[in-house]
Amino acid sequence: MTITVAELFAGVGGFRLGLEGYQSLEHPEFNLPAAGPFKTIWANQWEPPGTEGKQFAWRCYEQRFGEGSCVNQDINKVLDDYEAGKIEIPDVQMVVGGFPCQDYSVAKPLSAARGIEGKKGVLWWDIYRFLHLKEPKYVLLENVDRLLKSPATQRGRDFAIILSCMADLGYSVEWHVVNSGEYGFNQRRKRVYIFAEMTSDNWDLSDRAKNGVMARAFPTEDPEKVSEFEIQHDPYDISQHFDLAGKKSPFCTAGVMQDYKVLTFDLVEKYEGELGALGNVLVPKSEVPEQFYIPDEKFETWKYLKGGKREERVDKKTGFKYVYSEGSMTFPDALDRPSRTILTGEGGIGASRFKHVVEVDGRFRRLVPDELDQLQGFPKGWTNTGMSDGRRAFCMGNALVVGVPHRIGVEIAREAGLK
Repeated sequence: MTITVAELFAGVGGFRLGLEGYQSLEHPEFNLPAAGPFKTIWANQWEPPGTEGKQFAWRCYEQRFGEGSCVNQDINKVLDDYEAGKIEIPDVQMVVGGFPCQDYSVAKPLSAARGIEGKKGVLWWDIYRFLHLKEPKYVLLENVDRLLKSPATQRGRDFAIILSCMADLGYSVEWHVVNSGEYGFNQRRKRVYIFAEMTSDNWDLSDRAKNGVMARAFPTEDPEKVSEFEIQHDPYDISQHFDLAGKKSPFCTAGVMQDYKVLTFDLVEKYEGELGALGNVLVPKSEVPEQFYIPDEKFETWKYLKGGKREERVDKKTGFKYVYSEGSMTFPDALDRPSRTILTGEGGIGASRFKHVVEVDGRFRRLVPDELDQLQGFPKGWTNTGMSDGRRAFCMGNALVVGVPHRIGVEIAREAGLK
């Protein structure tokens, strides 16, 4: 049996690589077996406003997986065309995707003739619509962990809306905030992964929290405190009334949900293997162009930006004086432990507080794109498809650690009796 997959907001294919695996002849240490019998048969990647120059991630996806492997069009229009009978989208057993953290407030209640309707342009509603149309058995989504406590005025409201929508469609849900650096990967990257399953089985929530797909993929210590509560059934009611007075989200870093009932707790990682390290991905000196080295005359600027500060500044518009302070960062970045999180602004020669800087053979330099690819668990050179170094860095700043969905996929295959 094959688990067919649709990959939404596909980027350069991180979910697909994690599930289907890959081989690297040059670097066998980065070989990744398939997580199970997964096969991606449909994908979508689109960067507004849709100019040709913006579609570099899609072109990378097509170059790696084949022409016609990914639809390069606004997903909202794609779904409109599908419902109008203009195009076909194949039925799939699993939907995966990493989607932006936005404002998920709801414009219409379930009782309205058209059902749930969210704010225009918010991509969660396209995921919801896709799930409603295709009814896949499994769903695996990735987002920043801020999703669990957004927005600031109603902590946890947005995630409550997502869970309510999932329950309405018949899904049971598990979620974990996974810090990849705590599970043996070469980068510290904290993201929430949401696994949902269409099932008629009644879950024992306590057992599922300890032995479910996410718990098996990323073991944790037994929690000290567990919260249980029920979310409202209508996302519109959640949008209007959820946690209006609360200052802290009721959703912790891990949890499970079925039939609107939630069990949630803060996780503590339980990992006994070898930790990764930034030094594992450094390329030979011969592969580092000279422009990646920091010129002597720029070194003090980099050092200042990376250092701690407490200084008086003046707002240029108002003339208001204030004290600006920030802590120091490790400079250069340590090679013997997992790296900091890659950001989209990692490229370019300009000095920056947040770009990585390593010291090799007594010289300081930025990371080259091949190293960024490998920090995310992609094969070396994955994004070397004709795009600029800056765009390669941008793609990796938007990507995920490939090994994370791989480990989850292993447990999904096991859950399905296919492993």
